[in-house]
Amino acid sequence: MELLDKKILLVLIGLITFFLLENLFPKESFKYKKKIKRICKNLILWLLNIGFTPILILPITIYATTLNLNNIFAINNIYSQFIFHLIIYDIFLYFWHRANHEIKFLWRFHQVHHLDETLDVSSGLRFHFGEVLLSTVVRCSIIVIFNITLFNLLLIEALVLISSVFHHSNIKLPKKLEKILSYIIVTPSIHWVHHHKRQKETDSNYCAIFSFWDFLFGTKSNFKRRKGMPIGVEGDREQVLSKLITRPFK
Repeated sequence: MELLDKKILLVLIGLITFFLLENLFPKESFKYKKKIKRICKNLILWLLNIGFTPILILPITIYATTLNLNNIFAINNIYSQFIFHLIIYDIFLYFWHRANHEIKFLWRFHQVHHLDETLDVSSGLRFHFGEVLLSTVVRCSIIVIFNITLFNLLLIEALVLISSVFHHSNIKLPKKLEKILSYIIVTPSIHWVHHHKRQKETDSNYCAIFSFWDFLFGTKSNFKRRKGMPIGVEGDREQVLSKLITRPFK
């Protein structure tokens, strides 16, 4: 599928770009061997999700885009339509992410993402396949209700993935640039706070692309990112890959 190929290419360009930048201009310094081990683990979790894509995720998603059950949200102008779909999808991701922290069943899967003890580009790909499958089911309802087209969906999902690898990255941005960007989009300093071991910070800064939903819905943290701050889940250091995969089912 040509559209899917373009999405994959766009994501790979973003992934490689931010990987190179975080290695050229790192904010935090990590031990090389430990870093490689982490990246490999995160990539394996990502590959598991990729394995489910052609079998379940893609067919379900494509089918959802064909179900135009109502014309209430139909917009003829393609640019206005894309902006509308992007905003709706980003709001959905905010509340879905928040639900993953507030609902214990969902947290069982999402905590695998938070158990990463530091962050880099690969952390933006580290999600349990159970979380991805659950989000696909819920996401399809949004696709159907708001008549999100396949083209818009694939482009938005590419932007979401690129945003994810960016705000999980270890890139050292110029302070002024990051401050300006943070008023509009989620930057590393915003999202690293969300990965703080302290639960108060973990339960904040839920945004995916645009950063202002946290401010509007009262979940913005006032804590400022600090170099060397503890990342992960307080009191839990489980990092064995096989146990991370089976953990939500125990």
